[in-house]
Amino acid sequence: MGKLNGQELQAHLKALRAFVEGPCEDMQADIEVTNKFPQKFYDLCNEHSIYRMSLPEEYGGWGLNELEVLKCQEEFSRGPGGMRMHMHFAQDLNWRPLYDFGSDELKAELMPLFQDKSIFSAWCLTEATGGTGADLHTTAVKDENGDYILNGEKWLISFTDMNTHSYIHAVTDPAADPDHRLSTFYVPVDTPGYEVTPMPHMMGCRGAGHTGLKFTNMKVDKKYLLGEEGQGMEIAMHSLAVSRVHIAASNLGMAQRMLEISLARAADRITFGKPIITRQAIKMKIANMQMYIHALRTMVYDFCKDYLHEPNGAYIAEKAACCKLFSIDTTRLVSDEMMEIFGGDGYFEDNPFGPVERLYRDCRAMWLEEGAPTVQRITIARDCILHGGVLEYLD
Repeated sequence: MGKLNGQELQAHLKALRAFVEGPCEDMQADIEVTNKFPQKFYDLCNEHSIYRMSLPEEYGGWGLNELEVLKCQEEFSRGPGGMRMHMHFAQDLNWRPLYDFGSDELKAELMPLFQDKSIFSAWCLTEATGGTGADLHTTAVKDENGDYILNGEKWLISFTDMNTHSYIHAVTDPAADPDHRLSTFYVPVDTPGYEVTPMPHMMGCRGAGHTGLKFTNMKVDKKYLLGEEGQGMEIAMHSLAVSRVHIAASNLGMAQRMLEISLARAADRITFGKPIITRQAIKMKIANMQMYIHALRTMVYDFCKDYLHEPNGAYIAEKAACCKLFSIDTTRLVSDEMMEIFGGDGYFEDNPFGPVERLYRDCRAMWLEEGAPTVQRITIARDCILHGGVLEYLD
């Protein structure tokens, strides 16, 4: 199956919503305890072509464009947060860095395997003793054969309980300037010296396999180097720019469902003989929720228009950061208003109107995924100053 026409895309979006609000919700009770997705989840993802949607057609995918993918992301994000993370990653960071920067030989070998999750990736950037940028401490030293020996640790890495390969960012030239210290490798997890280290139970987004990693004298064949040596920072920033909009679309999907749940509860709850949805104070909350959601959706769609026109355009990184940052504010306001509308009933795990308590927990991960708000502001301010405060918009 290749490109979807408009009618087929709408049918697929409807099927995704039914999937996440049906079977995914049914599985989540156990996942909250085990912190691990069952095989059934991956099987159903394959049945719904999750791994094919954004993958280029030349490698067995559907080749959906960015707007189509983000509409799918919005629908999938109505469900459990850990599953939302899996969907988000499958559409972008799972395969795109290899596609953009891998050698022709490596892509020919591995890219077709993404279509059914025969391979799946982890993005290994963050370190407990450094950060997520040029201050990394994991090292990759070239040996006499031109291969690399990696030593170091990573922290807060997702999907390490089921991935087959990892994008590992490491220092190859400690003396270079910050933009050229790092290199990126796409490493099979069965490489000797690759070790998974445990982390505490997560507050939300459970099932997404968060752990640490440790590399001890891990020999990596030079064929797994992405791009050129010293290009790691560019690879990381380019890859994260687009992925941040997937975070924004995820927040959009969660916020939309929280609004709908809130409307249902406000129409059902009676005080002084009237549904609280008729109260002016509740209407003000609903208006604020809808305003933020509409603004966020408009920002995401505007980004998509730019990206479809020129993926490496001058305003891509700035608009991506704006989308992610505003989506955090949106989710914060909508989730808080939802909790106030529900009152104490929203604080319990089981709720007839929907997973209020879990949505409230899951959405907090968005403050942290792929760059905290301060990081987004740094990106926005840098490009805003560079462009003299101008943002261009396509007709």
